[in-house]
Amino acid sequence: MSSDPSAFETLSLQPVDEHVTIVRLNRPNASNALNTQMGRDLMRYFEEVALDSRSLRCIVLTGAGDKAFCAGGDLKERRGMTDEAWTRQHVIFERMVRALIDCPVPIIGAVNGAAYGGGCEIAGCCDFLYAAESARFALTEVTLGIMPGGGGTQTLPRAVGERRAKELILTGKPFTSAEARDWGFVNEVFPLSELLPSALATASRIARNAPISVRQAKLSIHRGLQLSLRDGLALEIEAYNRMVPTEDRREGVLAFNEKRPPNFKGR
Repeated sequence: MSSDPSAFETLSLQPVDEHVTIVRLNRPNASNALNTQMGRDLMRYFEEVALDSRSLRCIVLTGAGDKAFCAGGDLKERRGMTDEAWTRQHVIFERMVRALIDCPVPIIGAVNGAAYGGGCEIAGCCDFLYAAESARFALTEVTLGIMPGGGGTQTLPRAVGERRAKELILTGKPFTSAEARDWGFVNEVFPLSELLPSALATASRIARNAPISVRQAKLSIHRGLQLSLRDGLALEIEAYNRMVPTEDRREGVLAFNEKRPPNFKGR
């Protein structure tokens, strides 16, 4: 995984400590709109995390500035794009979505502003979301002659239910962070000044836990929801058994009995 914070043209990487990193969508002059390069950068970063996460235990994904998380696809770039070029670009976005969803390290979305279209879909790929009071969400694709194609028709109904998702996607109407929280898309809403500190506090709490345990639990929840209950239980015990022979499992029990914080090593 690239450790150079300047390795990505449209992302800003800010390591907070050994285990937590802030990843910012960094095109503030374009409301952090999703262009081809941002798709490539997100795909590359999260694929690299999957291949070699080193000591990384939690990622906070947010937008640069205080107005937009990501305003959606960059329509200026897409103006005049041929059908073939549009399709080629979208293959990058499809790989980006899979890289986000398949990332073994937990991703907390800190939605600091507008999350429209592809920005709302990027948010939907996170494991859970915190949002600023001023944040707004929308999947507006049907108003532009297309439809959500970055996971929106799959992640939104899984979060808010089929009927609410149909209303939001088929109308394209925006919704507030408070509505997103009430419907189950967002976990918590904060004043903008408290958003990132709150996300980082949760990331720190996750990072203190056994990293193999966290990753196996994330995998079990995500994949289990796509299975029958019986198959999900079988997946869960496979994931559980992965922890039994680990040093971290022995350390966790020892630390509990010695009444001290555990020192997990990820092995």
